[in-house]
Amino acid sequence: MDTKEFREQAHKMVDWMADYLENIEQYPVKSGVKPREIYDQIEMLPPSEAQAMEQIFGDFEEKIIPGITHWQHPNFHAYFPGNNSYPSVLAEMLTSTIGAQCMIWDTSPAAAELEEKMMEWLRHLLGLPANWTGVIQDSASSATLASILTAREKYSEGDINTKGFEGYTNFRIYCSEETHSSIDKAVKIAGIGINNLVKIGTDAEMAMQPELLREAIKQDIEKGYKPLCVVATLGTTGTTAIDPLEAIAGICREHGVWLHIDAAYAGTALALEEYRWMIKGIEHADSFVFNPHKWMFTNFDCSAYYVKDKQALLNTFEILPEYLRTKVDQQVNNYRDWGIPLGRRFRALKLWFVMRSYGVSGIRSRLREHLTITKQLASKMTEHPAFELLAPVNFNMLCFRHKPEGMPEEELDTHNEELLQLLNNSGKVYMTHTRIKGNYALRMAIGQTYVQQKHIDNAWELIQKTAFSLKTV
Repeated sequence: MDTKEFREQAHKMVDWMADYLENIEQYPVKSGVKPREIYDQIEMLPPSEAQAMEQIFGDFEEKIIPGITHWQHPNFHAYFPGNNSYPSVLAEMLTSTIGAQCMIWDTSPAAAELEEKMMEWLRHLLGLPANWTGVIQDSASSATLASILTAREKYSEGDINTKGFEGYTNFRIYCSEETHSSIDKAVKIAGIGINNLVKIGTDAEMAMQPELLREAIKQDIEKGYKPLCVVATLGTTGTTAIDPLEAIAGICREHGVWLHIDAAYAGTALALEEYRWMIKGIEHADSFVFNPHKWMFTNFDCSAYYVKDKQALLNTFEILPEYLRTKVDQQVNNYRDWGIPLGRRFRALKLWFVMRSYGVSGIRSRLREHLTITKQLASKMTEHPAFELLAPVNFNMLCFRHKPEGMPEEELDTHNEELLQLLNNSGKVYMTHTRIKGNYALRMAIGQTYVQQKHIDNAWELIQKTAFSLKTV
């Protein structure tokens, strides 16, 4: 392909992208293909000769699109959103074209310095401590792993990195029963062992109970364990529960335990002054992560990770082979030393585009619109005699179930599982489920970039109609 053909094909594809986003509601939200259906349509071997882009793109439309679940659909309410926006897509196009590998300052000074500035912008937007330092990770999972590894190396003064675990086999990590599974994975990868992850009980609102944390730490110390790290969550994945940060921070300070804050989804809400109460006590924490790629209109992947002690982070990950040395190493941020991978994408560009295109006021306005729509639907469900909210509505997510009059409790799980299956199979909405205090709950996140009141009104009508169509006796 030469430049002339590239230009022609690029124009066609940009038109396709614009049409796709403009007309996305014509697609079923969730792909309906069966397992192996896409695989079996792809040729067994790569072509021996070059193929025309028209043929390749034709196969993309015919074979790939039917197997896509459309995350940018305004009726996508599953998991948490993985949003994009027009300015973010444009920035990703430029990033792909430039194709920079941004491991050190020298390999693209603009990438490193824009990343530093964007982390400062986000820090200001969310009201985080001014003396904290940020870096973009690929995901909150990687950020949490980086935090636990840093806690490990800070406590051992680098001994584990140098000598291995000899003499350090008694660490304990703590989180709530509702904390994301990435904590479990990080504990395993960090070599601490899943049996040393202590799950702390939660209260009626599914938030960690500080008194139970205190007691667990006390008992572990008496048994000869070393409490290493506590993970507090602001907006758990299952129910968006908010752990009481100030109380947890006090316990961590008392025992010299590293405190990491996982705000992967709900951290974006800190852009609103009315949610800043969540981070009271954050100055006593050690690290914090949130994902602009979830609820801040920025393409995946883009995870903002902040630390109080930058040097501890660098001491954990810094490796300097001769072939990576430069004359400016002491004057710049070489972000390859701020996390696990050496190679790094130019993620800061899309943040710059999004924050400038929306502005602080635009970001806040969109967030408040999502929150308002959610609260209105929550009110309708609360007032309806046949529906029940199973968790507090802290942000823009609802956990609910259909509870027909007279239906025995033991039948409700199967009934609501069937309801969810029918809703998702309709292609008109896509939601997921969770279990709350043992009960099966439908889980509906309302945070897609362009979702409007009309979409939620239609979804609520569909939920009711489908629920009432089910046999209940």
